[in-house]
Amino acid sequence: MKIPQLKKKPEIKTYHDIVLEDNYSWIHQNDILEVLKDSKKLNPEVKKYLEEENSYTDFHLSDTKDIQKELFDEIKGRIKLDDESLPFKDVNYEYWEKTTKKGNYSIKLRKKIGSNNIEEIWDGDFEKKKLDVEYFGVGDLEVSNNDKYLGYSLDTKGSEYYTIYVRDIKSKKLVTEKIEETSGTITFSLSDEHIFYSKLDSNHRPRKIYRHKLGTNTKDDQLIFEEKSEAFTVGISLSSDEKYFFITASDHNTSEQYYFNSNENEPKPKLIEKRKKGILYSINSWNGKFYKHTNEDAEDFKIDISSSLEKPEWKILIPAKDEVLIGGLTFLNNWIIRSETSNALDKLFVKNIKTGVEDELIFSDEKVYVPGVSLVQKDRKTDKIYLGYSSPKTQSRVYLYNLSTKEKKLVKEQEIPSGHNSKDYIVERVDCKSHDERMIPLTIIRHKDTKLDGSANLLLYGYGSYGSSMSPSFSLTRLSLINRNIIWVTAHIRGGMERGMKWWKEGKLLNKKNTFEDYIASAKYLIENKYTSKKKIIGMGGSAGGLLMGAVVNQSPELFLGIIMAVPFVDSLTTNLDHTLPLTIGEFDEFGNAKDFKEHFDYIFSYAPYNNIKKMDYPHILITTSLSDNRVLFDEPAKFTAKLREYKTDNNLLLLKTEMNAGHGGKSGRDGAIEEVALDYAFALKITKKI
Repeated sequence: MKIPQLKKKPEIKTYHDIVLEDNYSWIHQNDILEVLKDSKKLNPEVKKYLEEENSYTDFHLSDTKDIQKELFDEIKGRIKLDDESLPFKDVNYEYWEKTTKKGNYSIKLRKKIGSNNIEEIWDGDFEKKKLDVEYFGVGDLEVSNNDKYLGYSLDTKGSEYYTIYVRDIKSKKLVTEKIEETSGTITFSLSDEHIFYSKLDSNHRPRKIYRHKLGTNTKDDQLIFEEKSEAFTVGISLSSDEKYFFITASDHNTSEQYYFNSNENEPKPKLIEKRKKGILYSINSWNGKFYKHTNEDAEDFKIDISSSLEKPEWKILIPAKDEVLIGGLTFLNNWIIRSETSNALDKLFVKNIKTGVEDELIFSDEKVYVPGVSLVQKDRKTDKIYLGYSSPKTQSRVYLYNLSTKEKKLVKEQEIPSGHNSKDYIVERVDCKSHDERMIPLTIIRHKDTKLDGSANLLLYGYGSYGSSMSPSFSLTRLSLINRNIIWVTAHIRGGMERGMKWWKEGKLLNKKNTFEDYIASAKYLIENKYTSKKKIIGMGGSAGGLLMGAVVNQSPELFLGIIMAVPFVDSLTTNLDHTLPLTIGEFDEFGNAKDFKEHFDYIFSYAPYNNIKKMDYPHILITTSLSDNRVLFDEPAKFTAKLREYKTDNNLLLLKTEMNAGHGGKSGRDGAIEEVALDYAFALKITKKI
């Protein structure tokens, strides 16, 4: 089949006395955010190119149709399709969700406490059919405090422009007209007369908080807070004791909060502490005390306590620990539960408020697992909580745990209809040395029959940005590769916070290359220790993990058999130079500001995947993107693919798949998500010659 060719239209720009020539920059439209909302506005020539690339991909993966179907059925066969979540007991009702065998979206249910009459208040599949849309993204589902209204927000393009609706649950009639172009979050006032929401500006940034009175015209909505900095976005939340609303303005690196009483007729947010660059803080209130989670004078966070916000006198409640990330708090009347993360592992601690004694909650003998906690009921005069647990080889389990008696009862275990035996799998946690002697945690899972003699293929997954830690939790999907003797490794590289804030700081801004070096060091360690061999590794990452993939494949292509990139941030210099894009300004503290600072320009230019493509052999590459993605615009992977076709000197596969009705998270619905995984895995099996 003819290889798609994107027309060259050279454009020359100069930054800091450096001339950049870009043959493919023309595909970026000035009205790109309008294109995300309405694909009909897409340049016809660009649309034709994307469709040609899709046809080319379909042609070269036509021999994988059977394995894609097999993988789809296999993965879906591990899912209990007709499942129900555990109930949450509110004041008057119990609420829970369920899925069905035929449906792709959840159903929200409730019943009055003490009654057996179950009421269906939301059916995602029905709502999607009613709207007659291909993409159906649910942003928020919130029930009012009086249980009368359901607030919901929908994105029907994948562009993350959410429309808010509020309807009467009994009559199913809308009680207020739709509110368009919001961030999607819905917060009811305690009186249920109003909702609070954040509006997106012309650059898709939520910088205004409005109060809307139910049943009135949205033109009369009251602006209660506006963030002036284009780098900051805003959100609103209710305190644990429901006495205050907190408005948080933040970028990735700095935050500032305001508060007002939850019963105020006319909200007038008051500043708590003025923002300081590099300082993150968040306040909560409970039982007459205020709790501040902050990294001020505590790199890996601490928790302070005060009796007042008007004249605060903060005292340390939970002190900082070096390279141990101190998490937030969950409150009950008699208990405080909190989390810590160190060495890419989470821990839970519970403190008896009356005695002051704190203990770690340990409920597994596995070395690598993920704990979680959630409330059983709204009334916090209880000693009972839900404790969740999973590991790379053990499916999710939830216990009803009594904090006082320490009794636990298994109330839900993830059911795998096709069967699963955790004893068939081996999980390891090892550390490998990076270029600067820093030790990188690796979580390794393999089938017990997979040989460690270098003969196995291996998928090396990485992300390493925004302080996002990769959790070693259970995955139904990856078993399809592991059962075919492909070892799965998650590299907990710098740029995340698996080892605290230092781990993040050492992988961002002018330290960003540590992220790539850590990943390459991980690949070499796995080769040296016979988990795999050169050209048997498949690299995988999405979004900022796609930036990682692009950087490492330019730097060390010889290590890899293949690369799988999802919605990859590969034209990172161009995006950083464009301050009108939704995320750019808010990410100056993550990647730098190449437009205003030459040092940042030079550094990003030195690793940006698109700018560092070379004339050399590349491994097999599969790139997936979405037309309505506003986080990583589709033109980044499209340009990257076009330039890579021009430069690469091999005959390996280079495939670009663009979802024409999807967003940053890919297709909507359960089946859509499985189809995308099946495509990625079929590509992996094709290049490893396992089909």
